[in-house]
Amino acid sequence: MNTPLWQLKKQMSEIGHRIWLKGFCAGNEGNHSVRISEDRVLCTPTGLSKGFLDPEEMCIVDMDGTQVEPNSMGRKRTSEVLVHLAIYKKRSDVNAVIHSHPPHATAFAIARIPLPEGVHPEAEVFLGKVKTAPYATPSKPELSESIMPLIGPETNTVLMGNHGSVSFSTDLTDTFYKLEILDAYCRLLILTRQVGAVNILNQSQMTELLEVKKSFGLPDERLACAADGCIGSENQPFLATFGVTPATATCDCDGGDVKRPGGPEFEAMVQTITNQILASQK
Repeated sequence: MNTPLWQLKKQMSEIGHRIWLKGFCAGNEGNHSVRISEDRVLCTPTGLSKGFLDPEEMCIVDMDGTQVEPNSMGRKRTSEVLVHLAIYKKRSDVNAVIHSHPPHATAFAIARIPLPEGVHPEAEVFLGKVKTAPYATPSKPELSESIMPLIGPETNTVLMGNHGSVSFSTDLTDTFYKLEILDAYCRLLILTRQVGAVNILNQSQMTELLEVKKSFGLPDERLACAADGCIGSENQPFLATFGVTPATATCDCDGGDVKRPGGPEFEAMVQTITNQILASQK
């Protein structure tokens, strides 16, 4: 909050352009903000593309959402700033919020499929557990009310049912990183679904990973139960989307020569996979 205001406005404009370039928002979708003092927040204007924002178009509001300084370009603050303010009020350590519609992550929010845990190390370390809020109408007070119960001391990202995502952190750049990692993870999950198999990290691997996360200064409450299995039933909806689970095939080397698949066992495996594929298409 010691950064000059003009520099924060410039950063807000640049981050908006990055969001637009990544395809996380279309038209005038999305909004982001930065806390500039105990009772003032700098936020994006309403009705404008995040890809073409001028620094002087940023708006300043108080903690009730009232625009407290005239905008030199006549812009009005985003209609969804109340979501940002609710997060700032709940978490004093949060200084930046980004609400966007990253397509791969929003697909999970629309499908109401919880993001699985114990799949990808980067997602576990930098996002942690990501929950999905029930649907609430955009720009209405119910929108912020829908996500508040899901925000704990370690939360940095929440999916909004049928809507998009909201990410938050200590500064705007790190908040953008959270958004970027979120959509990249969801894209990997969708690609994995197309490949047709997923491997979940076991208890030992999760424990070790969460210990590494802790060493980075990123606590995770799941570490306390990781050795006993910290991955719960939330993974089941995603795993249930895998209709075909082929038997595992190996190809070993013997004296430098690759063993070619063949014989009755191979034919039986091929038949099993064929039957699974046909069954999944009915």
